[in-house]
Amino acid sequence: MVFSFHPNHTGFLSLLSAACLCFLSLTTNAESSVSDTPTLLAIAPVSDTPYADGPHDDAGDTEQWSVHGQGTYINQFKNNFNSPYYGAKSLLNKSDGDISKSYTFSATAFLGTRLWEGAESYINPEMFEGIPFSGLSGLGGFSNGELQKGTAIPPIYYMARMFVRQTFGFGGGQEHIEGVANQLAGNVDKRRLVVSYGTFSALDFFDANTYSHDPRTQFLNWSLMASGAYDYAANSRGYTYGFVGEYYHDEEWVIRLARLAMPKTPNALALDYDLTQQYGNTAELTHLHTINGQAGKARVLVFQNRGIMSTYNNAISFGQQTNTTPDILSTRYGYQTKWGYALNGEQAITENIGAFGRWSWNNGQTETQAFTDISDSLSGGLSIKGTNWGRPQDTIGIGAALNGISSQQISYLQKGGVTMFIGDGRLNYKKEQIFETFYSWNVYKSLSLSADYQRIANPGYNADRGPVNFYGLRAHIEM
Repeated sequence: MVFSFHPNHTGFLSLLSAACLCFLSLTTNAESSVSDTPTLLAIAPVSDTPYADGPHDDAGDTEQWSVHGQGTYINQFKNNFNSPYYGAKSLLNKSDGDISKSYTFSATAFLGTRLWEGAESYINPEMFEGIPFSGLSGLGGFSNGELQKGTAIPPIYYMARMFVRQTFGFGGGQEHIEGVANQLAGNVDKRRLVVSYGTFSALDFFDANTYSHDPRTQFLNWSLMASGAYDYAANSRGYTYGFVGEYYHDEEWVIRLARLAMPKTPNALALDYDLTQQYGNTAELTHLHTINGQAGKARVLVFQNRGIMSTYNNAISFGQQTNTTPDILSTRYGYQTKWGYALNGEQAITENIGAFGRWSWNNGQTETQAFTDISDSLSGGLSIKGTNWGRPQDTIGIGAALNGISSQQISYLQKGGVTMFIGDGRLNYKKEQIFETFYSWNVYKSLSLSADYQRIANPGYNADRGPVNFYGLRAHIEM
């Protein structure tokens, strides 16, 4: 099968529709699985809606402490793609000086204990080693969600998460929560307020999706694992600090509010812990529903970031006044605000097939503060369990994303400017188009191996370059 990429929404939707129909035709006639497990079970560090293994309480199963762990190794290669010219922040070919392969290796311990009634404490020591292609440059949607901003060779060690969680019950009956990573088994009210404080990832709580959220087990690309235009609060390792409040109401509604720390300078490691001058505010409403007996969720997220950032227009004006190439590093005059939203949906189609989709947007006037260079993003796809071919624990994923940037950033790049992530010296703008598919093979219990393929057209939003193909292998184990 040959997939054709076009620089418009119609081409993107045609590609995704054709791929989805192909897989649906292979699986629609399969016998329904009798298993009650989700279409794709991946243990997230903090679950969007905690895994409830029963509608009633279970006084005999309450964990006082827990120990879990994970290890993930990802290795990627890319082809020599069309590159008639390149700049300081371009994705490079090996002949241009790039490395031959990119890899990441992470290992995390998830340790939790109960403190007092309703209170839990968690710490997650983590090790990371890895190196990105081209110094993590040249793309909006990078090819490996485990990558950090910078090279980590030899390995680095740090505390990824260290937070406390307090739950206040308000009745409505009880349900039993399953024990997984950063979640102790026990009974909780169906109407409850949960407050978390400390260090964690914003994506632990926000923008979750059953079928595409965890690059350790699901889609690898940045703009498929999350809403691409959600410039979520994070340091260069992907973690932040702050408060999150969650209210759960009758297994149908969840609302989340957070104030989180932003880096002191864009995309840096050090966070501003003050939370009064530089910060990220996020609010999200989740509704759980059932269609034709199959579970689904719809989410609406809004965010606002405040920090010392340059605007593209200021950088362009400075370049014109000084007769130089515009440079965002020279025009961080003061506090700026970025805001945006994300719409996020998932729906089980059958016991073995689930679909997801995201649309996100931000105002795109300022430089990227914490995530990546995307101002608008449309993504979606399917997750398919292997029940039809006798491998119920295996998963096929197929997805696509269409990323864009704002008119201000386009003008800045066309004048030769560079950002933290992109800058070819010039720009023939077209939307970045990403296709990804993977097969996850369950080797034994919690050990899985995955083969991953990605095709990215117009890398860095430049129609003069690419397309580029990424080939990846992933090994993942949970304990």
